[in-house]
Amino acid sequence: LHPLQDAFVVEGGAQCGICTPGMIMASLRLPRKATTATIQEALAGNLCRCTGYEAIYRAVKKGARGG
Repeated sequence: LHPLQDAFVVEGGAQCGICTPGMIMASLRLPRKATTATIQEALAGNLCRCTGYEAIYRAVKKGARGG
């Protein structure tokens, strides 16, 4: 798995899985030290109906750093 995919699994960012591909694709171009605000802006077009987004933000931060 790509470090971002692994982080989504470990951090619980992938709930039902419908939004996960879009979240990962939108996250791939973020800088390694992206802030939460930057991540929120990058993912604004991807809607997740399963979580409160905190697990997704943690996963993106962890995955962007390579695990």
